[in-house]
Amino acid sequence: MKAQFKYAFLSGLYVRGAAFAVILIMDVIFITLGSLGMLPLAAHITAVSLGGAAVAVMLAANIGGDVMISRRMFSAPEAYLYALTPVPRARMLFASVIAMAAMDIFTMAFVITAEVILSFNLVGGEIWQTVRNFLNENPSYLSYGLSYILTLISGYFLMMMIILFSVTMKHSLLYKMKASGFLSLLTAFGCIYIASLSQLLLTPFSDIQRQGLMIIVSPGNTAGIIMLTLLILLEAAGLFFLTSKLMERKINL
Repeated sequence: MKAQFKYAFLSGLYVRGAAFAVILIMDVIFITLGSLGMLPLAAHITAVSLGGAAVAVMLAANIGGDVMISRRMFSAPEAYLYALTPVPRARMLFASVIAMAAMDIFTMAFVITAEVILSFNLVGGEIWQTVRNFLNENPSYLSYGLSYILTLISGYFLMMMIILFSVTMKHSLLYKMKASGFLSLLTAFGCIYIASLSQLLLTPFSDIQRQGLMIIVSPGNTAGIIMLTLLILLEAAGLFFLTSKLMERKINL
């Protein structure tokens, strides 16, 4: 299992690693100088602008890194070695998913946090003091905020599994069908629609609204957010199980 994590991390590190190293150095320099009051106003504005651009660059680099990890599963020649490895597909898929998630979440959390700090430095605010004062006045918001973050992360896992499941369908059950790419896209939309409808199960815990064909849930408290998070995680786990089974059955490269 350790080897699977290692190869998955290395596969996705090349693109995003270089981008993150440059952004890390830039943000650390600007944040340090800004916190010490050594940057003029023009430099503060430049730092915030570059920090915003860094968020977009890191997002693009993460997508590229995730694509490179996915190529190990679906694209020759890397996929041949991946398919011949005598390890259960579920274990290999788990390693790839965790590798993508760990690098995506860590890098995006860093660049977004750095951008917030740069923005506070621009207006002369103390971000940590502001956060402490807010939590002291509204202690219940801490659990609410943490629950909301967990919901976002679980939603990220669900979207990742929808994409991987759809691509796996294209390379397995839909491989010999005409317009397999279009059918796999329909599969993805179908999964999203089913996930949307499943939120009706949360009616006792949240406000439910309908926007066109989609169901939108609005949790009003921490309990509602926790139930939403559990539902999303169960859906992601179900797609993970189906994807691993399809991989075990047959993948056409």
